[in-house]
Amino acid sequence: MNQTILLLPHIVSVFLMLKICTSLDTIAVYQNIIDGDTIVSGSENFELGFFSPGSSKNRYVGIWFKNTSPRAVIWVANREAPLNNTMGMVKLDNHGIMSVVNEAGRAIWSSNSFASFTNATIPRAQLLDDGNLVIKDENSVIWQSFDYPGDTFISGMKLGKDLITGRVMKLTSWRSADDPSTGEYSVSFLMEDCRYPQVYIKKSSVIVTRIGPYDGIEFAGQLNYKRNPNHMYIIDMVANQKEMYFQYTSNINTTVSLKSTVTPSGKLEIMQLSNGNNEWMPDHTFPVDYCDNYGLCGPYGSCSTATSPTCECLKGFELKDPKPNPDNWTSGCTRTRALDCGPGEGFLKFSSMKLPDTQNAVFNASLSLQECEVACKDNCSCTAYANPNMTAGGVGCLLWFGDLIDVRMYSQNGQDLHVRLAAAELLELNMVSQSKRKVVLTVAISISSGLVLLLAVAYACTMKNKTSCMKGDALHKKKTGIQIEDLDELPVFRLHTLAKATDNFSINNKIGEGGFGPVYKGELEDGQVVAMKRLSETSKQGLDEFKNEVICIAKLQHRNLVKLLGYCIHGNEMILIYEYMANKSLDTILFDETRSLTLDWPKRFNIILGMARGILYLHQDSRLQIIHRDLKAGNILLDDEMNPKISDFGLARKFVGSDSAAKTKKVVGTYGYIAPEYAVHGLFSVKSDVFSFGVLVLEIVSGKKNRGFSHKDHSDNLLGHAWRLYKEDKTIELMNASLHGSCNVSEVLRAIHVGLLCVQHHANDRPTMLSVVLMLVSEGVLPQPKQPAFFTGESDSQVQALSSVDEYMITQCCAR
Repeated sequence: MNQTILLLPHIVSVFLMLKICTSLDTIAVYQNIIDGDTIVSGSENFELGFFSPGSSKNRYVGIWFKNTSPRAVIWVANREAPLNNTMGMVKLDNHGIMSVVNEAGRAIWSSNSFASFTNATIPRAQLLDDGNLVIKDENSVIWQSFDYPGDTFISGMKLGKDLITGRVMKLTSWRSADDPSTGEYSVSFLMEDCRYPQVYIKKSSVIVTRIGPYDGIEFAGQLNYKRNPNHMYIIDMVANQKEMYFQYTSNINTTVSLKSTVTPSGKLEIMQLSNGNNEWMPDHTFPVDYCDNYGLCGPYGSCSTATSPTCECLKGFELKDPKPNPDNWTSGCTRTRALDCGPGEGFLKFSSMKLPDTQNAVFNASLSLQECEVACKDNCSCTAYANPNMTAGGVGCLLWFGDLIDVRMYSQNGQDLHVRLAAAELLELNMVSQSKRKVVLTVAISISSGLVLLLAVAYACTMKNKTSCMKGDALHKKKTGIQIEDLDELPVFRLHTLAKATDNFSINNKIGEGGFGPVYKGELEDGQVVAMKRLSETSKQGLDEFKNEVICIAKLQHRNLVKLLGYCIHGNEMILIYEYMANKSLDTILFDETRSLTLDWPKRFNIILGMARGILYLHQDSRLQIIHRDLKAGNILLDDEMNPKISDFGLARKFVGSDSAAKTKKVVGTYGYIAPEYAVHGLFSVKSDVFSFGVLVLEIVSGKKNRGFSHKDHSDNLLGHAWRLYKEDKTIELMNASLHGSCNVSEVLRAIHVGLLCVQHHANDRPTMLSVVLMLVSEGVLPQPKQPAFFTGESDSQVQALSSVDEYMITQCCAR
């Protein structure tokens, strides 16, 4: 090896300069002949020197494993600034700065360590046995190559972030096998801001593959991977006030070396080198297969290489685009039935899964799986939960908020994921499961019991079905106190007729779910299409709500109230029959990103005005005078022309004349829509409905839920956000962006203003519904609103605590 070493002894500075003369030169051990300090020391396993990659003639300073085939370069100093000839030098000055200089003496790369040292503290460079090039003085390390990874990750390196300097430690690919300059791909580690550890492969800033999350031993979500505590390496996670990172160290029981390299084509290749030979052998490569493409199946879509097509919706979800491109599922899936934070909501367990992306998840290391379920159910924004850590004895809680992205199913070795579903959806799935079990049981009984028993059962069923619903009605009314004279204005339907109209209450005919029970679409014998609300066995509502709904709504007739067509009571069955609303409930459209685009401003204003007129009729013009007590987006139905109709009067109360207020210990309704005096003190009045209406107006204008609302600049709910914008004279910013092309600005501003008047904290400050209707249709000056109620997260928490003492909610509170 031909090389010239130029040592410049000086009392102030020490330089190491190498002039390159051959195709491969290695910096070994060189001693300063003046004072004996080490300038650069050798390593048992690694070499540092100049090299030319592939067929390139450019020269680079790098570090690589000794005597391996092929040569494995782990770090390059001047990757962005190569030397174009064999004339180059490496220089270390007395300030601890190492530089690569060209033949003109100009530094083309520097270690950029700007710390200043006294003359007595002489810095030195050393290549350690783990492959780390360090510059240090007598007391500390000034700079190290491990802090600036290239395309390769080895034992002892860190991937993560220095929280003091903000420096991100990630892998970046070479541009090509001949060019080590920074390529398109990177490998980064996500851990900060309470997010759970996982690794991304990105092309520029776009995620192409996700590895993980971490399961306590290694990064899960690998095809056919097995959790093995005796793996060849051990992963360490570190999170403190100074830094967050992960690194791996070789297991004490193995003699295998590992390296992970992100290739110019975007693959992460893990290679192993046994001490018994000098050849690198492939261990694992990411992505493994088609399903490793990030977010391939879109929100709530699951990928599996065992099925065709590879993408399908999770149970409880359906295609957002009914005719998706087989090769493009990015639009993903949407809920078959919307969440309403009701008491019947629960979780469906999916097994052997790759857990979703944890970017929108929060981890709590102290909660058990049971506590995790409670925490998720108590927060209406929580969409799923899991225990990601398999080594913590069942402790560890990961909560997802928002869409579930990048989910896939394995044939084995995955993890359990619990996904939140609407009460109606869970009921259907349970019914299907029970139905399957019943089929199996029936077959077994029929085989063992013989044809005679089967005929006897069939005969008994036939005789039972001949019993008229009317006869059952009379017996039930006698027991319950619902008298025929109370319901003489409504037709009575036979159970047999309703079962036939809905194909025996088939799941395919189910169109919704409420606190009372499931709702089915049916077609009567005369061709009339109707909606049937059937009392559920699991419902917290029952006879009182059924009777209340029948008596109230039977005597109410208004174009903005849903029409009750009849009822049926048969044994334990209680069914209400309504006119059919083609566009279902307002919440299914308003809070859906795609369907909400059909609601332009004229339609939204028509819905606001229709609701106002319907409530005015209830409060003032009907013969009963009704306080609804559960006005919400889910109880506003839309016909085929998008006209609103108020529904669900099971919780309604009558009042007479000036007796328009009352007190109760049983608060019912839905948090987010309940007035403060009602939630805290049990006081309800017509002004309680006015408050709920005001919330609805702000939701319709913004397209956002009050209780699910979040903003990057504050923790207020939708009411608080609207109030902030009003005080800052930015009211129009509340309007949903999709309305810009169709809105009447003055109409939008008036609607928001009226909405704020309706949600004022004190009931006496709120207008009556007559005033509301007049303000909406006029152009007069409006009074200035006062601060709304429940406009911060803290206020919501206080109300929840107060209202949970001696009251129960028909619909659960929706915690932010």
